[in-house]
Parts: sequence; C-alpha cells; structure tokens
Amino acid sequence: MITRYALFEGSVAQGQTEAFRAAVLDEILPVWKQFPGALSIRVTFGDSRDDGAPEFPLILAIDWKDMETVEAFLENPIRLQGRAATEAVMARFFTGRIHHHVTTPHVFDL
Repeated sequence: MITRYALFEGSVAQGQTEAFRAAVLDEILPVWKQFPGALSIRVTFGDSRDDGAPEFPLILAIDWKDMETVEAFLENPIRLQGRAATEAVMARFFTGRIHHHVTTPHVFDL
C-alpha cells in the first residue's frame, strides 16, 4: 500500500478556522472521494503543535494499492477538478504552500 500526503503548510485567515474546515469538507472532499483507485481518504485538521513547529491546518492522506495506481490517478482529468476545488477554497482561507509526500506505511496493531 502507498499513502500520498498533501501537507498544507501555512495558516488560515484569523477567525476563519471553522469556515475553512466546512469548505474543505463540503467543497473539496466530494471531488477527492471521486479519485479513481483511492482506497481511503483521511482529512485531518491541525488542532495544536509543539512550540516552534510549522503550522499545518490541513493534512490529507489518501491510500492507494500501489505506485502504478497513484501514477494513473496523477494523469486522470479528475485530478484537475480536485486541484480547482482546492485552489478555490485555499484562495478564500489559506496562506501558505501545499506539498505532497508519497510514503509506504507500516501499521502495527496494539
């Protein structure tokens, strides 16, 4: 399995946290849920962090079967729809940058 993270590093406009979160869930998530080949989607909102740590108001994690599935998704037109929805919400609420990281998770049940 592969997990591709989108890290939203920056800040949400003062007093707009709840509106930002609602917009992500209402406007962007429906498009993300259409991504072909995605096994699961986790939308996580930052609540606190260590002193001096960078701010990540949103972290998106999408699980995929393998890297070939990720690469096929990256070429799919739905990705452009996801980008457009993301840019529309971010333009209203977010200042910062978005970067992606592909990881191979190892899960250990306790």
